[in-house]
Amino acid sequence: MKKVCALAFAAILALGAGLASAADPAVRTVAAVHQEMAALSGSQVQVSGKVVKVNNGIMGRNFVHVRDGSGEQGTNNLIVTSKDTAVVGDEVVVTGRVQLDRDFGSGYLYPLLIEDATIAKQ
Repeated sequence: MKKVCALAFAAILALGAGLASAADPAVRTVAAVHQEMAALSGSQVQVSGKVVKVNNGIMGRNFVHVRDGSGEQGTNNLIVTSKDTAVVGDEVVVTGRVQLDRDFGSGYLYPLLIEDATIAKQ
């Protein structure tokens, strides 16, 4: 009986661990986010990379460009909006929501953004 209870308890713990990881954002490369952007729209993703450009304080947010060496011209850069910021050259982990066709007006149209992101230095 003890063995059956122990096995049942272990199974419940394993199930709980699987559910916790299912809620975590998917870790992707910059190129993968571009390739899968339609399927990822509205989802949380996590990407690590190097900050290559920063524009702070625009429309109440910071725009941070991140690259990880994946992708080619047009798919090698992610633009991230955040209250957090970083410095060019920082290695960061970005976690945010994929937003497609974001139009801020005045000619600021972005086919792909990672919005409301947290930016953590590595």
